[in-house]
Amino acid sequence: MYVADSRAKADPSAGGTTGTTRSAARVSAAVAPTVLALGAVSLITDVSSEMVTAVLPLYLVTGLGLSPLGFGLLDGIYNGFSALVRLAGGHLADRGGGRHKWVAGIGYAVSAACKPLLLLAHTLTPIGLILAADRTGKGLRTAPRDALISLSSTPENRGRAFGVHRAMDTAGALLGPLVAFLILRATVDGYDAVFTVSFCVAVVGVLVLVLFVPGGRASASASAPVPSSRPTLRAAFALLARRDLRRITVCALLLGLATVSDSFVYLLLQRSLGVPDRWFALLPLGTAAAFLLLAVPLGRLADRVGRWRIFLAGHGALLTAYALLLTSWHGTALPYAVLLLHGGFYAATDGVLMAAASDSVPEELRSSGLALVQTGQAAARFVCSLGFGAAWTLWGDRTALMASTVALAVCAVFALRLRPGRSVLEPAR
Repeated sequence: MYVADSRAKADPSAGGTTGTTRSAARVSAAVAPTVLALGAVSLITDVSSEMVTAVLPLYLVTGLGLSPLGFGLLDGIYNGFSALVRLAGGHLADRGGGRHKWVAGIGYAVSAACKPLLLLAHTLTPIGLILAADRTGKGLRTAPRDALISLSSTPENRGRAFGVHRAMDTAGALLGPLVAFLILRATVDGYDAVFTVSFCVAVVGVLVLVLFVPGGRASASASAPVPSSRPTLRAAFALLARRDLRRITVCALLLGLATVSDSFVYLLLQRSLGVPDRWFALLPLGTAAAFLLLAVPLGRLADRVGRWRIFLAGHGALLTAYALLLTSWHGTALPYAVLLLHGGFYAATDGVLMAAASDSVPEELRSSGLALVQTGQAAARFVCSLGFGAAWTLWGDRTALMASTVALAVCAVFALRLRPGRSVLEPAR
């Protein structure tokens, strides 16, 4: 898989038709070194971030005694605050003439610096500010990172490239909760130890990015045209005039409004099954394991049958998971089924959405275009976290989940009707 560049093309004028065809097939199936290096960075960084994410709900609700509404506010900040800076990160990367690596590096460094600050915060306001700063780092890095993946891949294997990256990213998400669980069992001041180790791991991720990820537009896409002038924010927003990108953005926003955050899903599972607090940090492992196993197969399938179909099928899996949580069935298979569907949802939507959006964005504005989609989705999930936390506080967890399930079903039907055009629905040729 580790080849010089997945964008390389076989010379059609070269002799040996069969050899050329086989070479082209091998090239189209390859994944670029940039994708693999970024996957390694994401793997290490996700070990760090998921260590915190795994213990944060229990730390805030049980340790600090926050209400579901207070937790919903913090969870919304943690998952949605990055929406405010994703466009800035994408614009800076494009405007800098292809400085995707360095803008992403600043984002990774900001998030790493926030981890030890959690040791000093014990009330709602400072914790909220720290989580906002951490998500600012995520917002800065996400669009430039995904642009590097997109620019390093051909349209024919873009779904696979994102699938490989997300699989490596999810391997870190799988290891993070496990490390947090082991630390909590082995130490007296478990939460402090988790935050400290998380910081050390995050620093390693930043170093790997600096040392091993190629920088500059040439490294990402040798064939990318050099723009005659610097991209502007006006040009970035003008991308929404493109029919396919506009519809993708609207659908991502609407579906995000009804997507309950991971932390609430795990809290609902814990309440349904009476999972002891010491085992809570292991629940994200189920989602991560399913994501890891399904990311590459579903990415390849999206390249073959159409990315939008797989994206909507992922939301169908999420609807099924919500329905299982609403039933009276509390058997031993319930957590496995819910977490499998939850991980399948991410495998079918996360990288697939970025691959679909990439088809509608020019290379010189790739970061900005992807940031538009990510911003809509992140802002919508921020609103959903606030709304779900408020509904849980006022009416209870089952009523809140029922409302989200109905809303997701309605939004999925709308997205099915408001689908993008042929270039996104059908596999690249």
